[in-house]
Amino acid sequence: MMKYVKARWIFIVALMVGHFSLAMGQEESSIPDFEEIAAQYEDNASVDSMVADDIAQAEALAASEDTASEEGEGVYKSLKTKFIEGNAGFMSLVALALILGLAFCIERIIYLTLSEINSRRLLDDIDEKVAAGDVEGAKTLCRETRGPVASICYQGLMRVGESVENIERSIQSFGQVQVANLEKGCSWITLFIAIAPSLGFLGTVIGMVMAFDQIQQAGDISPTIVADGMKVALITTIFGIIVALILQLFYNFILTKIEMLTAQMEDASVTLMDIIVKHKASL
Repeated sequence: MMKYVKARWIFIVALMVGHFSLAMGQEESSIPDFEEIAAQYEDNASVDSMVADDIAQAEALAASEDTASEEGEGVYKSLKTKFIEGNAGFMSLVALALILGLAFCIERIIYLTLSEINSRRLLDDIDEKVAAGDVEGAKTLCRETRGPVASICYQGLMRVGESVENIERSIQSFGQVQVANLEKGCSWITLFIAIAPSLGFLGTVIGMVMAFDQIQQAGDISPTIVADGMKVALITTIFGIIVALILQLFYNFILTKIEMLTAQMEDASVTLMDIIVKHKASL
């Protein structure tokens, strides 16, 4: 922006010098055209106003960028200062709980997202193939489709020659295995949700003990001595609760996706049983 403004100023100066040289080269007896001079003056005034506007916009943009950078640096420095003031040992444990908990949450979210499919379209395709007598084609379709819904359908089609009771029992057992796979790792998330505030409360207790030790050493109950220990206690508690809240939000989101997939598996198992019964009746 500033380079553009400087270029415009250079152009204006060159234009004025050119007009001045042209005026000096004219004959002394020539009568100047005052209307043309006035028009040129108005043009120069309008250009000056445009340049002034550009300079004001550039300065405002630079001021806003400086303010944003200062605010970002201020937040970072504030968090860093509070982290150090809250006893770096316990705050590191709380931060470790947050990192590990987020790692498990991200892994579960990716796994559950990849497990989602259009179960209704899959069941319609299976119904068409089974109705046409192409049971092997239906098996191939389930085997090439990802997710627990396709796995349950494949398990039922593998036993299509057995009795309906055996097929239903096999689907229910395999469905429980798939639900366990969906919930894998969730226990670790709940562990870190419980650990984070516990570490914060532990830091609170230690901060109180530090405050009483300092009071005992000083032999006087000074507000400065008490405030130092209380600050450590409160900061660790705050960060521990914040970490627990963050992980709890991710955990609830994961549970919602697991419930949705479980409902899809139950619906798919019922629909698959209807398809198999209809296929057996047509034989």
